Amino acid sequence: MTSSAPVVRVRDLRKSYGSVDAVSGISFDIHPGETFALLGPNGAGKSTTIEILEGYRDRTSGEVSVLGVDPRRAGLGWKARLGIVLQSATESGNVTVTEQLTHFAGFYPNPRPVGEVIEAVGLQSKAKTRIGKLSGGQRRRVDVALGIVGRPELLFLDEPTTGFDPEARHQFWDLVRRLKDEGTTILLTTHYLDEAARLGDRAGVINEGRLIDIGAIDEIGGAEARVPLVRWRDETGALRQARSQEPARVVAELVAALGREPGDLEVIRPSLEDVYLGLVRGARPETENNRETEVRA
Repeated sequence: MTSSAPVVRVRDLRKSYGSVDAVSGISFDIHPGETFALLGPNGAGKSTTIEILEGYRDRTSGEVSVLGVDPRRAGLGWKARLGIVLQSATESGNVTVTEQLTHFAGFYPNPRPVGEVIEAVGLQSKAKTRIGKLSGGQRRRVDVALGIVGRPELLFLDEPTTGFDPEARHQFWDLVRRLKDEGTTILLTTHYLDEAARLGDRAGVINEGRLIDIGAIDEIGGAEARVPLVRWRDETGALRQARSQEPARVVAELVAALGREPGDLEVIRPSLEDVYLGLVRGARPETENNRETEVRA
């Protein structure tokens, strides 16, 4: 990616609660200006890892550096270089969106203009509305606004688009791309795998406290996991499938052999979600019933 020092450097990170290991020796780097998606099921260790990086939770062992500083020895100057969008929504209150952002902007040495931030998260029409009167999705946008108002060098986005409608999600993706273009390094956690695919440069997948894969978004899981799948029903009605790097050839051979198009014919190119599920389950997921037969083409 770059010869510059990593923005985040993690080596053999462990966090234990008694005999239970929440994080079991994970290591990864996040490079300047990249968007890194940290993926995994609930309880996998993502939140614990992020809280350690943010300085909110101490680690049991391992080495951690964030913006060149060990989070457990970091001060207010370091914290001002971070932007954090937590998973939970902003508490309701009697201040307006503008008042809340203006208050938070005062904590930073070089904040973004409040009006610019409000526009970026699509809350222009709610700028003078009290936060307690906003919908859940609108309050989530306030969370995002608070996370970016300080022009962070490193932005933590924990499930940022929860509660967003499809249009708002796309607007938010545009905002993330603008932040990236400005050089912001972003650590994203999301259960929306399409979001990770659209925004991420690289991804790490955590399961049961261990990092089970890491790599570029379009390479994670390995080439084998991304081989296209041709699925059809044979003459007996049984569902069959074949994996091939040349799915068009497989379809042509099927049509030639049958003299017609097979029933329920479809060509599936595995998405990041398919690859992710295969990694987490330890094997490529079954997508149909037990009558499905796979062959290699």
